[in-house]
Amino acid sequence: MKDLKDRLVYGAYAAGWGVLKHLPEPAARGLFDRLADYAWRRRGPRVLQLEANLLRVRPGADEARLRELSRAGMRSYMRYWLESFRLPVWSRERVARDVRVDGFEQLREALESGRGAVITLPHMGNWDLAGAWVALEGYPFTTVAERLEPERLFDRFVAFRESLGMEVLALTGGSVNVVGTLARRLREGKLVCLVGDRDLSEAGVEVSFFGEATRMPAGPAALCQRTGAALMPVSLWYEGRMLRAQIHPEVAVPAEGDRKEKTRIMTQAMAAVWEDAIREHPEDWHMLQRFWLADLPVRETVEVAERPPGRPVEEPAAEASGA
Repeated sequence: MKDLKDRLVYGAYAAGWGVLKHLPEPAARGLFDRLADYAWRRRGPRVLQLEANLLRVRPGADEARLRELSRAGMRSYMRYWLESFRLPVWSRERVARDVRVDGFEQLREALESGRGAVITLPHMGNWDLAGAWVALEGYPFTTVAERLEPERLFDRFVAFRESLGMEVLALTGGSVNVVGTLARRLREGKLVCLVGDRDLSEAGVEVSFFGEATRMPAGPAALCQRTGAALMPVSLWYEGRMLRAQIHPEVAVPAEGDRKEKTRIMTQAMAAVWEDAIREHPEDWHMLQRFWLADLPVRETVEVAERPPGRPVEEPAAEASGA
């Protein structure tokens, strides 16, 4: 059964890459809007979780407004997939036309000074498209990807992102030391890009987000402390046909505190930036998974809470969790 499921999953993605990029754009957009609306009307677990997350962002929303937001959210999420399937055939001119980035000069300044930089972003808008824009500006970068099944699907995602100018490291199961490679790239004055709002390791930093506790990866802040690179949060959203991005000012390393406390303060500062961005553009935050600690199974939260005092989290796991 697993082999059959893997073949079906891979076949669906392969069809997306192989067929959708050749459809006329209005037809492709119409198709994906219909798919989004179909999923939204079915009210499956992921749509219900999206609505539960959106209710944290807009606690005063009534049922009608919440449903309106979740429908827009599903359309935004499916737009991400449509653009990703079609991105390999987009011209440089198309990418330049459809992406607008504000604040890029401060990132350029950090990189040209030789410091290196880590840009971190939440699951907003289309991070692959934003990454393609950055690479086309002459700044290829290194990123980390969660390993997918089947394996050939993961390989295809890696090949796709590498074709856009990214160096992609597998979070787990690879032969490369992820943390060491990221640190080496930063010390070389290069750029690292990490999605930083969802902790995949259960060893992240606890932060307050929309007034509730969640965990976010420690990796971005820890890497910048370790290498002296600049840490810059980014927010993304759609505006009509255009993808908008804002590179926010650098999050400085606090002058006082131990490494753990500095990491917590820096991660909380990034969370505050994303909180404002998501509040303004909630439909473009593609968080269809359980996110806050209150929504996670008791086992997941208890395991972290009951870790014996004085037993440190393995540094590679903590730092690499910025994928």
